[in-house]
Amino acid sequence: QVQLVESGGGLVQAGGSLRLSCAASGRTFEGWSMGWFRQAPGKEREFVSAIRWTAGNTYYADSVKGRFTISRDNAKNTVYLQMNSLKPEDTAVYYCAAGPYGPVASPALYTYWGQGTQVTVSS
Repeated sequence: QVQLVESGGGLVQAGGSLRLSCAASGRTFEGWSMGWFRQAPGKEREFVSAIRWTAGNTYYADSVKGRFTISRDNAKNTVYLQMNSLKPEDTAVYYCAAGPYGPVASPALYTYWGQGTQVTVSS
């Protein structure tokens, strides 16, 4: 059974940093991509960043480029999202996802999803 488990969310002041983790298990993800998405109340789920599991190539939404960094530790089967210079508009539930394409921005192309972790940025 495939599981994606996010952790690392919390409350932080604007300008601060958080690092999210996504621990993956249940299958091999070689050749797949891992993505981070977020969803704020009343808004649609939006793409944040993605990384190709094997090759390591990355993709970022314009809104987070230069502030967020995605990385992965193949030995630990874990993907990270380092979030710096956080803004109140970054407040959302952040989801980890895995898909056989990519790295791509469309949530429809991801097969497995985690349960999400809340990130709240206060002004």
